Amino acid sequence: MQRIIDDEKEKTWGMLTHLLALSVFIGIPFGNVIGPLIIYLIKKDEYAFVREQGREVLNFQITWSLIFIVSTILIFIGIGVVMLIAFGIAWLVLVIVGAVTASNGTTYHYPF
Repeated sequence: MQRIIDDEKEKTWGMLTHLLALSVFIGIPFGNVIGPLIIYLIKKDEYAFVREQGREVLNFQITWSLIFIVSTILIFIGIGVVMLIAFGIAWLVLVIVGAVTASNGTTYHYPF
């Protein structure tokens, strides 16, 4: 069930929970999990929307981290490169869609 949030601060923190997954691009190892985890731990008691979106983001990011690790291992048999590219594009699109949806104040549930 989707909820719509009116509080601008709550929307902003919810959006940041999704966007901090992109911190992996600035060289932070497992930043895709660490960034959202920090926001979740700090703001979960203050905002129900952040608590809900934080759990959703963390579940998604942990799952995709495992997928990327398996894909990296499969590079040795040749299919890993294709998997990394395909999963990487899908991951980026889903994170951006989640951030935009959360910035509109609507709960977002990742498809996995």
